[in-house]
Amino acid sequence: MSVPAELRQKLRRVRLLVADVDGVLTDGTLHYGDAGETVKAFHVRDGMGLRLLMENGIDVAVITARKSEALSRRMSDLKIRHFYPGRDDKWAAMQELLDEVPVPIDEVAFVGDDVQDLPVMRRVGVAITVSDGHADVLKEADWITATGGGKGAVREIADEILASRAPVDAGFDVVIPTRYAATRLPGKPLRELAGRPLVAHI
Repeated sequence: MSVPAELRQKLRRVRLLVADVDGVLTDGTLHYGDAGETVKAFHVRDGMGLRLLMENGIDVAVITARKSEALSRRMSDLKIRHFYPGRDDKWAAMQELLDEVPVPIDEVAFVGDDVQDLPVMRRVGVAITVSDGHADVLKEADWITATGGGKGAVREIADEILASRAPVDAGFDVVIPTRYAATRLPGKPLRELAGRPLVAHI
């Protein structure tokens, strides 16, 4: 799915993507084991999307109200350096993050899914939510993904951010009219000037 040109311009400026966990990197369901441990499912495509962003020089951070060993392990597996677990006040965590990663707030994209994410979403350059986000969040988001939380939505976001940086095909060729058979200087367009043909300088 292609995003509108105005949104693509905003995505092109993004230098930091910040994501929530429950409902974004997971589908939001929690499974409790017999020992009381929680089990969550993460989509591998989301992990690859985050990796691709980092490989292309875009910082990635995760801010979540939850805290668990399994979650810490997943962030370690993904090599997420900016990880803020157990943070109910996500805007306070975001302010700490911006002290650590000095990026202007308008070059930050945040992806959340529920009302506790709104204080951050209202301040960042690009506010993103997943297709199954809360109704109040859907109303305020700059972009709603086609994919649901935990089902590859973060990969969709990463792909669009990276696509926004791809060279634009202008859709036309440039023609430089020139006369090869000039009477005063035959072959002039291909004559070398400073080691390059004249037409190449043009």
